[in-house]
Amino acid sequence: MSEKTLRIAAAQFNPIVGDVGGNTHRIIDWIGQARDKLKADLIVFPELTLTGYPPEDLLLRPDIYEMADQALSKIAGHTHGIVAVIGAPAREAGNTYNAAYVLSDGKIQVRYDKQQLPNYGVFDELRYFQAGTQPLVIDVKGIRAGITICEDIWFKYSAQQSLEAGAEIILNLNGSPFHANKQAERKAVLTARVQETGLPIIYVNQVGGQDELVFDGGSMVIHSTGTFTELAPIFEEKLVLLEVDSQRQITTPSPIQETTEPLALIYQAMVCGTRDYIYKNGFQGAVIGLSGGIDSSLTLAIAVDALGSDNVQAVMMPSDYTSQLSLDAAANQAEKQNLHYSTIAIRPMLDAFNGALADEFAGLESDTTEENLQARIRGVLLMAISNKKGYLLLTTGNKSEVAVGYATLYGDMAGGFAPLKDASKTLVYKLAKYRNSLGTVIPQAVIDRPPSAELAPDQKDQDTLPPYEELDAILQAYVEEDRSIAEIVKLGFNEATVKRVVAMVARNEYKRRQAAPGVRITKRAFGRDRRYPITSRFEWARTRGT
Repeated sequence: MSEKTLRIAAAQFNPIVGDVGGNTHRIIDWIGQARDKLKADLIVFPELTLTGYPPEDLLLRPDIYEMADQALSKIAGHTHGIVAVIGAPAREAGNTYNAAYVLSDGKIQVRYDKQQLPNYGVFDELRYFQAGTQPLVIDVKGIRAGITICEDIWFKYSAQQSLEAGAEIILNLNGSPFHANKQAERKAVLTARVQETGLPIIYVNQVGGQDELVFDGGSMVIHSTGTFTELAPIFEEKLVLLEVDSQRQITTPSPIQETTEPLALIYQAMVCGTRDYIYKNGFQGAVIGLSGGIDSSLTLAIAVDALGSDNVQAVMMPSDYTSQLSLDAAANQAEKQNLHYSTIAIRPMLDAFNGALADEFAGLESDTTEENLQARIRGVLLMAISNKKGYLLLTTGNKSEVAVGYATLYGDMAGGFAPLKDASKTLVYKLAKYRNSLGTVIPQAVIDRPPSAELAPDQKDQDTLPPYEELDAILQAYVEEDRSIAEIVKLGFNEATVKRVVAMVARNEYKRRQAAPGVRITKRAFGRDRRYPITSRFEWARTRGT
């Protein structure tokens, strides 16, 4: 090995937002591993690792900066024999910055401030930070490395600035969340920067779930030739060693071949996001209302893959309308996945509610009120189990249902997290088939049957909704692509159907505000991506309903 070979440890790290003390302890441990086990000269952590990303309005608290300063001083004391580049917030002269600190020889040496602050989609960085203006190039063992932070690399300016400041390689610290096809987008951007500058890029990304967001890692090297080396398995923490020789060629002792299969990536995102939401929030496991339908079956599969069967409970709550197929399918899946399964019939409780409301409802026809009572009884039972056992209740609704309000507030919407919230109904079926390709756990009868809420005799979803293939295409155009009604009609859809779907989306905004968070897998999820007013008369001008 040449004396000028620079050994870099890329830290694909899973922080906990706000846990500055816990993150600090683990950062110190990883620095020790990089220096003592990997014999690294330099370790690079992701964006805002110290606080976790995104810290949101924690960044408006003065004490978060005091905690960060104290933590950085503590970490610096463990950097003898190694250089550490760590993402952390900075405060100076009344301004705040998204920064990368360089620590070595027991001291904080220098700081770089992020220049490009994203303020779109899930990002709100202009709310918290001022933009930096200056490049930073550090010299480690004779190799000059330019430091950039996430969005900086999406623009030509910061990389070019590093080149002009004498950089020979670029280190890019990231807090880049997952959505379908995100890695391909990153690679296109990074390829452009390499072509423009001729500099190889070491891209280090955060991993793990944070509320709706899930970070896939996807850390990689983009060589000066334009080729890529994947550094670490997606959705997994990993400390990976790289070597940069005197010719600025980068090698890694253990390159990996990572999957690019879209359904596999989406499913892993759901598993990772569910696992981290539950454990980072201190729950012991998950409880799910298992109906024998496709949504609850897929949710159960995700939960068991995330937590293990010992930490998941499924509850079947049949009514008079629950089919034998549903009973058999639920029991069959619970047996296949070897988890705690129980049955609680809701007929006695439904009779009690109907009796209590008999005088109030005298002379009124039965309608969805009676259907919703069943869902709300189930919600109460599941929340009681959640409270008693410390298990988080996972809701099972998908994006199609959330969009048009095909769910009962305080009923099947009750719960703390929604793994399928950003998955359309048609995608749910694809994911169920994908999961079964790894080992069959979802009964084929559940996949084959027409979807039904089973809250009334012979009920089918498409009694009240357009076919899901049509509904999901309209929703994608309207919700994810922001197309107008006229534009969607030009795509070949019936105008009356489009107007009806748009009206349902509009009048159910109030429900979505009360829905559980869920894993974001598209560019436009309900939640922090899409913030529409509840009270509004835009082009649909429809009446709200409950």
